[in-house]
Amino acid sequence: MTATVHDVAILSDFRYPGGNSAAIAAEVRAQAEAGLRTVLVHVPSPHNRDGLPFSPRIADLLRDGLAELARPDATTHARLLVIRQPRIFTADLAEVPRVRADRTVMVVNQAPGDAADPRRYYDFAEVRDRVELYFGPDVEWAPISPAIRAQLPGLGAADWHETIDVSEWTPGNRPRGELPVIGRHGRADPVKWPRTADELLLAYPDRPDLRVRVLGGGEIATRLLGRRPANWEVLPFGAQTPLDFLHGIDFFVYFHDPDLVEAFGRTILEAMAAGVPAIIGEHFRPVFGDAALYSTPAGVEPLVRGLWADHERYREVAARAREFVAARYGPASHLARLAERGAGARPAAHRAPGPARHGDPAPRVRPVLMLSDNGAGLGHLSRLMAIGRRLPQAHPAVIATQSYGASVAHREGFLTEYLPSRAVLGTARQRWSAFLQSRLEHLVDLHRPAVVAVDSVPHDGIVAAAVARPDVTWVWVRRPMWRRGTGAEWIARGPAFDGILEPGEFAAEADQGPTVADRAGVHTVEPIMLLDRDDLVEPAQARAALGLAQDRPAALLQLGAGNINDIASPVGRIAARLREAGFQVLLAESMIATEPFPPVPGTEVVKVYPISRYLHGLDLVVSASGYNSFHELLAFGVPAVFVPNRETLLDDQLGRARFAAAAGAALCVEDPESDELERVLSEAVRPRVREQLARRCAELGFGNGAEAAARWLAGLAAENVRSGA
Repeated sequence: MTATVHDVAILSDFRYPGGNSAAIAAEVRAQAEAGLRTVLVHVPSPHNRDGLPFSPRIADLLRDGLAELARPDATTHARLLVIRQPRIFTADLAEVPRVRADRTVMVVNQAPGDAADPRRYYDFAEVRDRVELYFGPDVEWAPISPAIRAQLPGLGAADWHETIDVSEWTPGNRPRGELPVIGRHGRADPVKWPRTADELLLAYPDRPDLRVRVLGGGEIATRLLGRRPANWEVLPFGAQTPLDFLHGIDFFVYFHDPDLVEAFGRTILEAMAAGVPAIIGEHFRPVFGDAALYSTPAGVEPLVRGLWADHERYREVAARAREFVAARYGPASHLARLAERGAGARPAAHRAPGPARHGDPAPRVRPVLMLSDNGAGLGHLSRLMAIGRRLPQAHPAVIATQSYGASVAHREGFLTEYLPSRAVLGTARQRWSAFLQSRLEHLVDLHRPAVVAVDSVPHDGIVAAAVARPDVTWVWVRRPMWRRGTGAEWIARGPAFDGILEPGEFAAEADQGPTVADRAGVHTVEPIMLLDRDDLVEPAQARAALGLAQDRPAALLQLGAGNINDIASPVGRIAARLREAGFQVLLAESMIATEPFPPVPGTEVVKVYPISRYLHGLDLVVSASGYNSFHELLAFGVPAVFVPNRETLLDDQLGRARFAAAAGAALCVEDPESDELERVLSEAVRPRVREQLARRCAELGFGNGAEAAARWLAGLAAENVRSGA
């Protein structure tokens, strides 16, 4: 299968809370608007503590589908790789990211040091050596501003300046107050403030006829002063969005420690884009030209009072700043430099539709938002896609998944949202629950679904989102056949949902899990499968598609996703026994397997979704007994040997496989490490045994419950719409 080639890969530590993440977010949004595909490659910095979550700006990009998160176990391919934050490379990387790019740019967006210590933050020579070791000698080094270039005069590339879309930074409509409001925002760092209390009060005066608002870092200033002036309002970092904060001030004033080498001044750029005049130090003139107002801390108050008294001039200064920012730092300038490096914008005809924006017309349809868990395989996601492909046009499916299989759903034609799982984000349970709740609430607000169908255990964040959005009908798609003694805590959360949809289970009589005693009010359907029998390819055509000879029996091994336990160990023995019996042997590799199969002599690896489409081209399948593959093999009459996975948390694969064997519908190997494996396979390769299994499967007579499930969910959606929710 041909690897996906992204237009731009951005490599950084996405946990930075300030300008690094804001700059990345602006570039990604510009790229998405131009139809460019972006992938984010996360590399932890040695100076960032463990357990930090991704910046909300980065999480928003992933939530909105504007960028993908690179899988650490797979190679990322891109036309252009952009690396940000040199401090990532102050120590050897524990694991070098697997990135292949036509060109690479290292954006130097932080100075190595300051006036007091030129190497306070990193040694440039060491960073350069590591970057070139990992990504090759042809890396283009691009400073983010003239200030960085002055510290590193050997850099030859043009500056990789910041990007901002002024259309997203609309000026506020706040009525002009009686008193001018001075403000600033940014992350908490002592070097971001004037060094002395005297200079601090010159820049941010303690005057009853002036107001001062601070978003982030105010505790540093008040600690330096030993008090909080009565005219100051201090807000913690993140209490407001920067745009909302800027709508509440009249002047943006920024002065910092004289030793600091400010890389660019992202917060200044944002203020100017939002139509707020910026008063800053003269050293910023190479970046902001005549669009800003330059002063020392002592000159701030006269400038503020003079401009406040001349309303017409105030408006001219604000308008000039916005025009300057749009012309020099707008998305067009960023897209131009991408084009110069071989990653130009795609023609409009080849662009994917962008996400809905605030202010867009309300959708004509009310979709069903379908949330799947991060399963080891694709079972959760496939069940939802099985239902989703059968929903009516009035209530189409929107897939939201924590699984790497998000790309599979996208290729199957679904509008797909990716929510990084707790494992991917590497965050604590409580933080991840808050993230999940926030993202779900956003998706509900964005897509306005009539129903949310959850094929997942009810995590805290899901339950909290259901409580926060009660106008939506919440349904738990709850597969049965859980292992005995597991999951009671999840069953207890069933009342958080408006309904429970239970897919059918052929082995229901052997079900000893907790769902058995919790069937009151549960809506049941037949087993849910992605495809119907008529969707399967004819045998000869299936064999051709799989690269199989027509005149020899063929077997498929599909023992799972490879993400739960070691599935490779019995594969060689199975393949050897089948080859001895004259079979062609295929190994099915999951679309989301984190480790490829080791080479197995005499076999071929297939990576196809859905593999069930080609089952009629096979004479035998040796399979794990997960819900989806189990029911597909029985329903489509394919002779099967089930090798249950005993390491699953909830799914009772052993009970399911035993029941099928007892019913004469399949064979079962409970202990693949024993000689039971060879004994059962010796039976399975006999044509008469396979004929008996196929005949018994044909007698079972169960159908596909996906259509009935879709009708039921569509009915709930229509009822929700009629009620005016």
